Amino acid sequence: MMHRFGFALTAAALMAFGVTGCATKNYVRTQTQPLIDHTGQLEQKTADNNRAAHDVDDRATAGIAHAQGAADTAETDAQSASQAANTADTAANDVAHRADSLDSVVKGLDNYKQVAAVSVTFGFDKAALTTDDKSQLDSFAASLGSAKSYILEVTGGTDSVGSAQYNYDLSQRRADAVVQYLAAKYGVAPHRFYLIGIGKDQFVASNDTAAGRKQNRRVQVQLLSNMSSDTQSPAPTTTGQSSAPAGQVTSSPVPE
Repeated sequence: MMHRFGFALTAAALMAFGVTGCATKNYVRTQTQPLIDHTGQLEQKTADNNRAAHDVDDRATAGIAHAQGAADTAETDAQSASQAANTADTAANDVAHRADSLDSVVKGLDNYKQVAAVSVTFGFDKAALTTDDKSQLDSFAASLGSAKSYILEVTGGTDSVGSAQYNYDLSQRRADAVVQYLAAKYGVAPHRFYLIGIGKDQFVASNDTAAGRKQNRRVQVQLLSNMSSDTQSPAPTTTGQSSAPAGQVTSSPVPE
């Protein structure tokens, strides 16, 4: 009897302990679960905030890079514009200097007067002589045989289309083409040529019309002779020496 009672008491105690233990676990679980859930929410929120911060940083970095790129481009464009302006100023000053130099050369030669002149025109953006140009130069060259102590002033020009520097170079190439033709075909001594490319700075007709622009795309050749000189007429000679650089007033040799 006592044995059974002890067993029952032990069983009751175990049951009571089990019930108490389960109750304790349930209580702990009930109390800690909100904390666990809240901690998870905080971690998720922290992760979201970090991602948002990274996104802001990325956008800010991209924005700064874009702004810097735009600033660099603007600075480069400004520098290019400044360089172009400086180049144009230099070219304008250079052609003015060359024109003054040519004028001083001619004035420095006593009693030089114009004996004959010819003007040949060129196609748009062209520097090659046409058959008609060569025919006109051939007629002009007939005056060279009787000229005494002469020089040939060769002036190249362009219309107003294009930049100043490009037109200086183009006008010089046109003047060179005329000089080379006369030197090669008629043996004109190189030192008799004084040439200059004036670009679009000096025009002989309005650039507002096609006909006017055509007249401005020209090379004018003037035969200037020292009429008071006792020097005999020069005998035509040929030469294989090279011409002076384009864009300079010169009396140096030109190629045949």
